[in-house]
Amino acid sequence: MKIKALLVGALLVLLSACDQAPAPQESFAGLGSAAADFAQVVPGKVFSFPEDHGPHAGFRIEWWYVTANLKDADGHVFGVQWTLFRNALKAGPAQAGWQDPTIWLGHAAVTSATRHYAAERYARGGVGQAGAQAAPFNAWIDDWSFATRPGAANPLADMQLKAHGPQFAYDLHLTSSRPLVLQGDNGYSRKSDQGQASYYYSQPFFTASGSVTIDGKAYQVSGTAWLEREWSSQPLAASQTGWDWFSLHLDRGEQLMLFRVRQTDGGGYLTGTWIDAQGRTQTLHNADIQLTPLATTDIDGRRIPTRWSLKIPGKQLDITPQAVNPKAWMNLSIPYWEGPVQFDGGVGYLEMTGY
Repeated sequence: MKIKALLVGALLVLLSACDQAPAPQESFAGLGSAAADFAQVVPGKVFSFPEDHGPHAGFRIEWWYVTANLKDADGHVFGVQWTLFRNALKAGPAQAGWQDPTIWLGHAAVTSATRHYAAERYARGGVGQAGAQAAPFNAWIDDWSFATRPGAANPLADMQLKAHGPQFAYDLHLTSSRPLVLQGDNGYSRKSDQGQASYYYSQPFFTASGSVTIDGKAYQVSGTAWLEREWSSQPLAASQTGWDWFSLHLDRGEQLMLFRVRQTDGGGYLTGTWIDAQGRTQTLHNADIQLTPLATTDIDGRRIPTRWSLKIPGKQLDITPQAVNPKAWMNLSIPYWEGPVQFDGGVGYLEMTGY
């Protein structure tokens, strides 16, 4: 799902520091606040590539997000996250220099069974420090980048992913021979019963290889990776407090994305996408999915569910995803949990916010 209110939270931090007037929040990190001046998400959009790989200036919130589940030759397990967020301070076209109404935020992390390191970077639009373009595809902030490799015929089938922080770095080559996947109803992804939604597509079939460095030691790794692309202007209802989002690679060839957006009344909006080995999709609804937390981890005074039961009877799926490292806490401007999970029959990633 990757609603990623983190960008809004970082924006509020910046506005508070610069203008002493942070915007009022609704829902989790303000993602339920009204956005009438911005472009609206409506059913029936026809996606166009490579154009939709680039930024969508009329919308308030957007992100490019990659996760990877990796191993080295000795079987050591690693997770990698890379995210670039775009947030518009006001509606309107991009402008040159400091007049551009855009804030960019980057998140990067590496997780092993015993260590978890995360970093973030901020930039203002219009000055070249951060941005995204459709062709040749490139999304960057400072020297962190997710970009098409020179000479690649398909802009999202041959990619390089790079980032580093004080105690970690990674440099990965991502390739795929299978199609992009439109989430929800042909890319129109509902987030609530009140009609909040985003435009949303993924590339769940990346294979990854390259290097991961932790505490000065480099590991040669390979595995699977997953790209998320999403944009909206008001993706949450005011009563929604956070979410639990899974992207799962099954050893038998299928992929699964699902999310539950939690509500103040204790309920939740639960949906997902079943993706077969050829990239064909089937939308999953609340009645199709049984998702239950089984165990929690105490982190910074919060109780975070890090072991889950997930059953989809119609797909003969009964698994128990659990965190590779239960302490994968992203202690950034807005803290959240994000890290690799594993289960009998596959691997994946889990993001949890609002706890």
